[in-house]
Amino acid sequence: MDFSYETNLKQQGYNVIAGIDEAGRGPLAGPVVAAAVIFDFSEVPAELNAVNDSKKLSADRRTDLAKLIMERAAGFGIGLCNHETIDRINILQASFLAMKKALSILKLKPQIILVDGNLPLPNYSLPQKAIVNGDGLIFSIAAASILAKVARDAMMEEMHLKYPRYFFNQHKGYGTKLHLNALKLYGPCEIHRKTFKPVKKLL
Repeated sequence: MDFSYETNLKQQGYNVIAGIDEAGRGPLAGPVVAAAVIFDFSEVPAELNAVNDSKKLSADRRTDLAKLIMERAAGFGIGLCNHETIDRINILQASFLAMKKALSILKLKPQIILVDGNLPLPNYSLPQKAIVNGDGLIFSIAAASILAKVARDAMMEEMHLKYPRYFFNQHKGYGTKLHLNALKLYGPCEIHRKTFKPVKKLL
């Protein structure tokens, strides 16, 4: 994936550009995780040409690219909201909050942010652009999607050790047949999202 979109923004005077994306809106369990990434686009290494929407990459490829992104980015931040916050304020607001947390720990202050999706970040004072399917179109957003996905998957692998009978290591909390069968058999565990329909039905 090239970074022509960011190059165009640089020509407009935006030198510090942050791409933002989240992972984990759809699952029935676990946190929603967001990442924000800033690159110096004058020196992006060729190894990062493989950066793409995290859903289009294998788990191993994502892990390798995540390491490279963290090494080569000018700055990155990862933020999350847990299942309790998701149940309290809803998944959309929790996703926005996770994004704000990721932005708040960037060591550089962005001049503009590029957000994946059709909704801009609410109550955010800096310039921003919301881009539908941004994770498949915009380098910065794709890089953020990889970091968010790899970070969340690692958390769900840990959750598997704590709650092995739900097989979180396999489906990462998404509503697969395996997960739904385990839910029916054992009922929801501590990290299930109680306001999500398949979980709510069982409570």
